[in-house]
Amino acid sequence: WIGILALYTVHKGQFNCPGGGLLHSYLLVLLILLASIICALSALVYVSMQGTISNPGPRKSLPKLLYTRLLLCLPEFIWAVVGAVWVSDSSVHCEKAVVNAITVTVIASWVIIIFTIIGVVIVFDPLGGKKTFYFTDGVNRNLESSQSGQLLYNVKSTATRVWEKRIRLLCCCIVQDDDHRVAFTSIAELFRAYFSDTDLVPSDIAAGLTLLHQEQDKMESCPKDPEEVLCHSPSSVVTDDLDIELENAAHYMLFAAAAYGWPYYIYTNPFTALCKLNGDCCRSRPTDSDITGSDRHNFHFGSILRITGLQYRDFIHISFHNKIYEIPFYVALDHKKEAIVVAVRGTLSFEDILTDLSADCEDLTLEDVLENGFVHKGITQAANYIYRKLINDGILNQAFTIAPEYKLVIVGHSLGGGTASRTIIKLKLDISLVYLKGVSSLFLLSKSLADYTKHFIVSVIVGKDLVARLSMPNMEDLKRRIVRIVANCNRPKYQILLRGCWYEVFGGDPDNFPTELDGRNQDALSQPLLAEESLMVHRSPSYHALEDESHLNSPPQYPRLYLPGKIIHIVEESSSRRLCSSDIKYSARWSNETTFSSILISPKMITDHMPDVVLKALNSLSQEHESCISCQTR
Repeated sequence: WIGILALYTVHKGQFNCPGGGLLHSYLLVLLILLASIICALSALVYVSMQGTISNPGPRKSLPKLLYTRLLLCLPEFIWAVVGAVWVSDSSVHCEKAVVNAITVTVIASWVIIIFTIIGVVIVFDPLGGKKTFYFTDGVNRNLESSQSGQLLYNVKSTATRVWEKRIRLLCCCIVQDDDHRVAFTSIAELFRAYFSDTDLVPSDIAAGLTLLHQEQDKMESCPKDPEEVLCHSPSSVVTDDLDIELENAAHYMLFAAAAYGWPYYIYTNPFTALCKLNGDCCRSRPTDSDITGSDRHNFHFGSILRITGLQYRDFIHISFHNKIYEIPFYVALDHKKEAIVVAVRGTLSFEDILTDLSADCEDLTLEDVLENGFVHKGITQAANYIYRKLINDGILNQAFTIAPEYKLVIVGHSLGGGTASRTIIKLKLDISLVYLKGVSSLFLLSKSLADYTKHFIVSVIVGKDLVARLSMPNMEDLKRRIVRIVANCNRPKYQILLRGCWYEVFGGDPDNFPTELDGRNQDALSQPLLAEESLMVHRSPSYHALEDESHLNSPPQYPRLYLPGKIIHIVEESSSRRLCSSDIKYSARWSNETTFSSILISPKMITDHMPDVVLKALNSLSQEHESCISCQTR
């Protein structure tokens, strides 16, 4: 509006030309129209700032203002069309600078309209008021009549279709087959079940996360109980065992990181990687039978060679083939550790994301070992693919023919770590004489299955890694905590978000926002407040499972799952920032699987999962251990 006003003021006397009256009218009306829109938006902003998240009373006039802004879209669109027609009219013979300036104005108007439409499409909820049918009590009453039951079914079906369309739109660039369609429906059902029982918008969730982070930091800053400190003091035997496993994990994590190929190599070597890979693209490579899938210009394989330091002859099989439930991997000989290494790639494509999100639980029964185990469906499907390739295609047979004395190690990061763990479990039954050790960062199992894997799997988790804690019960617990903290905070949302942004960027002391929880006794805290109930439309099966300790009920849809094997937890003790780098000191300890039964909020909850961060932490600890040994021998 300011730009158009300046344009109108500068060129006010230059419209005395053929067609100039039309352009003058266009600018004048556009100024009035934009001023009206700005007033409507200002009123929307002001009213939106009133009240709290759980107290919408002061915002009751918001729908009228929203519809007023919506009505202004019609004249805005019509006037943009009129402006486009007038500017392109051949009868207009004004100065070129004036016409160009008006043309820029017309283009800007269309850009604003297009972005407004995109914004509405993104945030619009097609279900609208239909969500009220999800009230738990209302559901029980409604189901008494077949008509109401059918209505509830239609609402759930509509919600599933809405999520399925969104997922299809996001995955429009990939070729879709029957596996994709089944995955889309399964993932849509998952999202529908998770989001249908709350009345939260994205900004509510952002406010909840920043409040949880500050609350969590306040709790962490409290002094620990001496008994708790003593519980974490390891014996010398355990420490020695940990040092050996850390050295092994650092070594094999290099193979897991290399499985990402050229994206990882370029990310970790941004200035030199392209030059080095360009030099490799024309070199000879193993015969075509050794490599499956697409690897244009030899970039993936060249990156794997440079990261691992292996030779061409050390690779038994390399697969870059990538579909849903079918992920890339390679098999190589590691002469340093005398091991046959199977490295499985983590999430890097839309197909991998769909595999991650196929989060239904599948039953797993191991004969004479385990009954009633639960595993992640998508990861299990991917592990079955790796298993078929290794066994049915004779890849492992070929490897053990070349190196019969070597042990077998299967490694991976993220999705690759989960697939490696599930493949290890499957191979352990068939090849009982082979030594198996896995290094993973993701894969959740039922408690009985997690205990079974402690003898042959090692999981490595850095800091507050989000992915290692991702399970449906944990997500339900996070949703419950977000609802509770935003419902009970007495500050307006904009204040929470502004203070939260400042805290995340610049740090400082966590804010002490007053809440309705203050002053309530412990018994009262177990009961939800009215505000909390208003934001929680109903509680899903897994939400009930978090609070219901009774084992008499039927099993929940999403049972509580745990990380596999023995768990090494690496945490950042201290860090010092320099001009172009940072020096971070890490510590590691054996951890219990229940430690990861809750999602922790942190700015590093995503970066702690990145393969380069995991590798850096492992290398730092391994080098520190080596320096200690060298000091002791002197």
